[in-house]
Amino acid sequence: MSESTLPRRVAVIGTGVIGNGWIARALAAGCHVTAFDPDPAAPARTRAFVERAWPSLERLGLAEDADASALTFAETLAAAIDGAELIQENVPERLALKHDVLSQLDALAADDVVIGSSTSGIKPSDLQSACTRAPGRVIVAHPFNPVYLLPLVELVGGEQTPPVILERAKAQYAALGMRPLVVRREIEGHVADRLMEALWREALHLVNDGVATTEEIDAAVVYGCGLRWSLMGTFLTFHLAGGDGGMRHMLHQFGPALKLPWTKLEAPELTDELIDRVADGCEHQAAGRSVSALETRRDAFLTELLELTQKYWPEAEGLKGRI
Repeated sequence: MSESTLPRRVAVIGTGVIGNGWIARALAAGCHVTAFDPDPAAPARTRAFVERAWPSLERLGLAEDADASALTFAETLAAAIDGAELIQENVPERLALKHDVLSQLDALAADDVVIGSSTSGIKPSDLQSACTRAPGRVIVAHPFNPVYLLPLVELVGGEQTPPVILERAKAQYAALGMRPLVVRREIEGHVADRLMEALWREALHLVNDGVATTEEIDAAVVYGCGLRWSLMGTFLTFHLAGGDGGMRHMLHQFGPALKLPWTKLEAPELTDELIDRVADGCEHQAAGRSVSALETRRDAFLTELLELTQKYWPEAEGLKGRI
């Protein structure tokens, strides 16, 4: 782990599921974290979250100086970001609220401190529009749940973001054990969420049309495309589908089928009946297990899967001990 790029002091603003995930990851990387959340119950909730996540982080490998107790809660935004080398904002996905919080952070933080927003859909230029001091350093830094295990973070700069900010952010998030994906240009939903939303919309249509249940659709992903995607992603998977001719042969042979009306790009109307079908299906799949129990099962699986991925994915070698 590079001493020059690791942000030794990280400020986390907003401690919901995503904010707490950032906290656990930063602590595991050896950072000191200062958090801010107006909810009086936040400190206890966050410490319980870190305690639950820590065994998985220990198995994947902690930094030598990682300390689960290196966490303090501040009473004000100003106190939270005092001395911070990286600021991560995680307030709810409402632009007016984000404008309010980001404008305060921009006014308080030193000009060269990166302010990353965990937004899943808002473009960085829209986030920057409320900031006046150094708006270019306000960027999208969108992770995936659980943040303390999944290494992908999408970094997106806005109209006022100079390349040096994205380079600094890329180095800092990589030092936290993340795998930064610098998105080439801003777009609503960035990259990964747009891909997931396409699958999600199609899945809702399949349930709505009575083609398959939620359990059957999840099985199709888990035992089919999901297994391949976890190692090769979308394009390399299809590259293999073309045999020795690779992607070029695959596109010539199967490409015309893309014009067939197999998919429905728009989401179905979210009727009460569809909501009941989806919710009832998920509750059946949960089989009485609580969300907490399912999260524990998920984390155990992801921990083993990440270890396997590191074995077969050479690019992940540098992440060992940092995720």
